[in-house]
Amino acid sequence: MDRLSSTAILPDTFQGTRDDLYMQMALIWGQIKAPLIVPLLRLAVVVCLIMSLMLFIERVYIGTVIMLVKLFGRKPEKRYKFEPIKDDVELGNSAYPMVLVQIPMYNEREVYQLSIGAACGLSWPSDRIIIQVLDDSTDPTIKDLVELECQRWASKGINIKYEIRDNRNGYKAGALKEGMKRSYVKHCDFVVIFDADFQPEPDFLWRTIPFLVHNPELALVQARWKFVNADECLMTRMQEMSLDYHFTVEQEVGSSTYAFFGFNGTAGVWRISALNEAGGWKDRTTVEDMDLAVRASLKGWKFLYLGSLKVKNELPSTLKAYRYQQHRWSCGPANLFRKMLMEIITNKKVSTWKKVHVIYSFFVVRKLVAHIVTFIFYCVVLPATVLVPEVEVPKWGAVYIPSIITILNAVGTPRSFHLLVFWILFENVMSLHRTKATFIGLLEAGRVNEWIVTEKLGDALKAKGATKTPRKTRFRFGERLHVLELFVGAYLFFCGCYDVVFGKNHYFIYLYAQAIAFFIMGFGYVGTIVPSS
Repeated sequence: MDRLSSTAILPDTFQGTRDDLYMQMALIWGQIKAPLIVPLLRLAVVVCLIMSLMLFIERVYIGTVIMLVKLFGRKPEKRYKFEPIKDDVELGNSAYPMVLVQIPMYNEREVYQLSIGAACGLSWPSDRIIIQVLDDSTDPTIKDLVELECQRWASKGINIKYEIRDNRNGYKAGALKEGMKRSYVKHCDFVVIFDADFQPEPDFLWRTIPFLVHNPELALVQARWKFVNADECLMTRMQEMSLDYHFTVEQEVGSSTYAFFGFNGTAGVWRISALNEAGGWKDRTTVEDMDLAVRASLKGWKFLYLGSLKVKNELPSTLKAYRYQQHRWSCGPANLFRKMLMEIITNKKVSTWKKVHVIYSFFVVRKLVAHIVTFIFYCVVLPATVLVPEVEVPKWGAVYIPSIITILNAVGTPRSFHLLVFWILFENVMSLHRTKATFIGLLEAGRVNEWIVTEKLGDALKAKGATKTPRKTRFRFGERLHVLELFVGAYLFFCGCYDVVFGKNHYFIYLYAQAIAFFIMGFGYVGTIVPSS
């Protein structure tokens, strides 16, 4: 009888305990909300609005400049002297500058033939060009394949050098630096760099070298990237939109107004004397290309961007490869900013205006604020105001500014204008990793110098599809599960549900859409899915 009465009482006890727990949590929330949460959230909103305004002003400014450049600006051929290099009967081919073409690669099984073949197909006097393949591959089979490919082209009369190291110190920067130490490089005037998936057209040198020959103040001529697999999946279309804006707007404005922009690490031609004067390649960050560009600019050298010259290359089409790439591209600039800030401020060779452009516009707004405000404001602070209705975000900050920034970003790729909504959601998800990487770079935390080569698929999937019989694709669930995205997605979904019940701003429409985007990427259902072999 006693046992029965105890069991009858237990459920009521549990219910009472649960109610007590809820009451205690509500009491604690009520006690800390007014004196702590509300002021902190208001401060966060103010800081985010200031960063949004910084980004907005920057976007409007460069949007205005690019419009003026397109309407009234002079073409590169009119801003800088450009004349084809003329034959000289007496000098012969020695009238042409000596050109070194460097192709750094690491286990590039799928694309090594494309890049080597394209470089060997460059039109230039054969005794005035050296192709240098810098192979850091750790796979012996791939190493042998790359060496055989170099030997094949050498048998055709191409001056091609196959160079290897016994370590990977400095990664790409280390390989390029080591390549510049070879004795035959001393005779070269210019160096061209192509990553392993880049395929220049035969006339690339004829369209770039004359600028450097006739304009001694120029250190770099940068070409634009053209993406061969932009239509492979929705993720590559999103990347195309972001990178097209970078090239058609940011690089063009930097070239036209300040003669400075960040070197893209490939598809560019450097004056070797300028490269050496700037201190050569350094491996202190994961953005050795940007590091070199900033140092050369501080020496007074100018850069030229040729938007009309396009070099074919491949976008990362798997989420794993893209995440690694974006970590490097976000962490590196933040870390470089930390290392070079005082060097830029104290520099005596360039104008104050150029220093302000490099520090504020190039680094602070584009490399720091753009990443941080996208995630912190639109994925953390704005949803939090749903839970704390005492804090309000003005409509101009929540709706108008991001809408204008988004439309301005779409200028680079008009064909994808209808994908703007998907692009916003995709970029907001990726901003999670970019923000994390930015803080890692600023604080020099654990993964600050992590370098993972971006995986290139080439025609691998097509070849597999053509040669193998269809079968059910097998995946390891753990490899595709991304906890951070799922956590943020759950947070946004909860805020959306709360807004439906208690809110009045209709933020739930955005919150649900963004939560779904985080869930899709959290479960790995984005990009090209590579089957298990």
